[in-house]
Amino acid sequence: MPRPPSRTAPTARLSDGALAPLDASVRMYPGRHVQIGSNRIHVRTTPAGSDSAEAAVFVHGLGGSAHNWTDFAGVLRDRLAVDSLDLPGHGRTGPAARNDYTLNAHADIVISYLEHKVDETGGPVHLAGNSMGGAISILVTARRPELVRTLTLISPAVPDLRLRLYPLKHDPRMAALAVPFLGMAALRKMAALPPEVRVKATIDVCFADPSRYPAERLRESVEELKVRNTMPWAGRGFLRSMRGLARWQMLGGRAGWNTLRSVSVPTLVVWGDTDRLVAPDLAPYVAAAIPGSRLLVLDHIGHTAMMEDPITTARAVLGLLDDVASLRS
Repeated sequence: MPRPPSRTAPTARLSDGALAPLDASVRMYPGRHVQIGSNRIHVRTTPAGSDSAEAAVFVHGLGGSAHNWTDFAGVLRDRLAVDSLDLPGHGRTGPAARNDYTLNAHADIVISYLEHKVDETGGPVHLAGNSMGGAISILVTARRPELVRTLTLISPAVPDLRLRLYPLKHDPRMAALAVPFLGMAALRKMAALPPEVRVKATIDVCFADPSRYPAERLRESVEELKVRNTMPWAGRGFLRSMRGLARWQMLGGRAGWNTLRSVSVPTLVVWGDTDRLVAPDLAPYVAAAIPGSRLLVLDHIGHTAMMEDPITTARAVLGLLDDVASLRS
């Protein structure tokens, strides 16, 4: 475990401001493709509920997609005009240019998209990332802070200096995916399972209580997986992204934590205390490392807090937005 800096992150403030209604029966938001350099990125846009909604970009985790943000972006739509990205090799975005799925390559894509949004809106955006998307968002914000107004990190996949291989504690089969050749064979074996079985297995790992996953989202996830099964590049994109993430987590070490310390925008760190994929005891260290950050640890919540408890997570984001707005006024 890294030695924490000489600060303790304050507890995140939960705003009592109005949220848009949570309606889990709403279908996932429409998507479009945007050409970003050599990559054609699929983006889902949540219709803004107000002309004053500020631009936001959300970045999913390994094996996820823009679909992961549907309910969370929906309840925030009066404050944020959200674009949720499908990273290369994920969702409905095609393979990465030059087959580069390193975290830095993913960060380059997000930076290019943020530049596009800043040109469009005239100001920095609110950036949020979960898991691998959190690690990518850290790199993006450290490299280009002028593009980011606030940063929200939900169980970010940061380096663990104790090298605990934490995800294997809950699913040892994941080790096979990291091994060249063996990984593709393991992925083919997984792909032979019915989509319903695969989706439910993912929710079992990501949620503390899988019964919280709405029936409409489950149905959509199954349909999305069926679409991905038709894409010949999907397995390769997942495996190479996983290996790029593993290198960051296992070899990033102190350089990764120094990157955290260089983040200079108002930041919210959210973690579920039942996270089975990124160790929840890292939460206070991450929040302590980022100057000016705040921390929310949610009881009985897993790896994807924005999916399992979108309301509380959104209230923490509103608290951050309100406090930042008061400083600007």
